[in-house]
Amino acid sequence: MKKPDYVYVSYIATTPEKVWQAFIDTDIMREYWVGPGSDCSRVNVSDWKIGSKWEHQRTDGSGIVDIIGKVLEFTPHSRMVLSWARPSEEEDESKHSRVSIDIEPIAGGTVRLTVTHDGLDEQMLAGISGGWPKVLSNLKTLLETGKPLPRVAKAA
Repeated sequence: MKKPDYVYVSYIATTPEKVWQAFIDTDIMREYWVGPGSDCSRVNVSDWKIGSKWEHQRTDGSGIVDIIGKVLEFTPHSRMVLSWARPSEEEDESKHSRVSIDIEPIAGGTVRLTVTHDGLDEQMLAGISGGWPKVLSNLKTLLETGKPLPRVAKAA
């Protein structure tokens, strides 16, 4: 049985270079990449070379890494592909999913951003189905207005 895919398409009034920078620059990521139900931002840390490891780290000083993977493809300003796994499943490639980030300029100073997350198990699909829309909506708002969406503190 094929594992499910998740595809998110967004149109952003900006340049491919600015969208790309938002995916590799930790200072920009801190502004928009907030975990579901959390006010703690995350950053993706790597040297961004093909074959290199990357880590999805919390910025709250805890040192917690939520997701790990490898850089599979890296074409600046247009395409990035990452493997995606829970740290406890790093060694079991059968449990890894894959994220493809495609950035395409279209008419009128607009970018079509397509994030495809494939090879998902049910638990990861449930998690990213809430996570990607929040992160990518926040990215769109930041790039178009200069400010991210307001953060909502986690309910006690």
